[in-house]
Amino acid sequence: MAYVPPHKRQSNDTNRASLSPEQLVPQFKKNLKFGSSSSSTANRDRSGKIVYGSQSISRWFAIGCDGDDDGGDQFPASVSLQPVSVEAFISKKGEKPLALVNTDIESNRVTGNFSGSPWLSIADYVLQDLLSSYVNVKNEIDSQKAEGKPNLTANVGKIKRNLTAKVGKILFHGSPLGNFESPVTETRLRQVKRSFYTNIPSSYVEYIIKEVVPDIGVDFVEDKEIYHVRLSDATQPDSTVTCRCSVRKEQGDLQLYKIELNRLRYMVVDISCLEKNLDLRLMLSTKEIVADLSDDDVQSIRDLINSAILDANVKGGLRWPLGKSSTGTYKVIGVWHTVSKSYKSPSLTLKVRDADRYDYKTSIGETSWEISLNLKALSSKLEEKEVDMDLISEMLKTHLKQIWNSFMCCERYIN
Repeated sequence: MAYVPPHKRQSNDTNRASLSPEQLVPQFKKNLKFGSSSSSTANRDRSGKIVYGSQSISRWFAIGCDGDDDGGDQFPASVSLQPVSVEAFISKKGEKPLALVNTDIESNRVTGNFSGSPWLSIADYVLQDLLSSYVNVKNEIDSQKAEGKPNLTANVGKIKRNLTAKVGKILFHGSPLGNFESPVTETRLRQVKRSFYTNIPSSYVEYIIKEVVPDIGVDFVEDKEIYHVRLSDATQPDSTVTCRCSVRKEQGDLQLYKIELNRLRYMVVDISCLEKNLDLRLMLSTKEIVADLSDDDVQSIRDLINSAILDANVKGGLRWPLGKSSTGTYKVIGVWHTVSKSYKSPSLTLKVRDADRYDYKTSIGETSWEISLNLKALSSKLEEKEVDMDLISEMLKTHLKQIWNSFMCCERYIN
């Protein structure tokens, strides 16, 4: 059985008329494989890390190696699962993850039988999920507003959608992965857990800044240093509060400027790019800025922030005196220190970020260089009342072409 890439599989054509978001749902529903949630409430992870909205879509597929057109899903002999050493992952999961590796990349024997345009196949594969996910977000916000939920009703105008693309490496782990030396198939990989590892080499970050930024027409906007203090809430155990803080250089302390609730994921599409050493993630998520906390809540949070001590020698860059990392309601469960550069064009925002994280629950820290693209123009078009499907499709293909040609060329990655 030979591997058949997505662009050669049979699929139903979609009418590309200009439709309202509500009209898109029945048209695409039969082709969608929704996540485990089917209720009107969100799936919330009490760890505060990965949280999914209702009817969220989570997919994985591979692209980049052609096989015979016999309907099989086994990869070519040049593609195998290989263990990779990711220290933070191993500390957290107690196992080495596996990554798809194509030995033909190193020997320059990959032909790439896509007429030189694999991004077209990716766009066709994800378009339906993208449109449906925007409908799901709109429907959930409208439902929560109608139900009169206290936070969401007061702040519905402050819920922001984010459509992002990230480069990194897809890692597979957990049962029933079994013997990774046996033949690799799509069916097998869809049955196991996966994570997206976003840490990229610092040398590749330098390449992006020096070579890619001038080439893609984005302008430098700002350098930004932020401390993200993550808090559990005893009154809402399923929620995590994230406090964004800047550094007041003169006083040598933190200044709180924004409080957010859990980021909710509505679409996660992971793409193993077998012609490249990097993989791709497309994700639609929302984040909500909290503006209606009581005075007591705000004071409790400010007390926690004010008691933090800047310390470059600890993971996350912050520490708290003994007994000062919690109040009656809130408790510090993690901290991120990020230093980023932002570049913008009319269609997208590129962010290059150096992140230093520490999780108080697991006592595990990690530093990483990360690259993300916020596809803001495409997101704005998807939020319009009348959705022009032809325009959406072309914008998506343009973005994916740029990403494929400019952001997926890291020669060496993890080993």
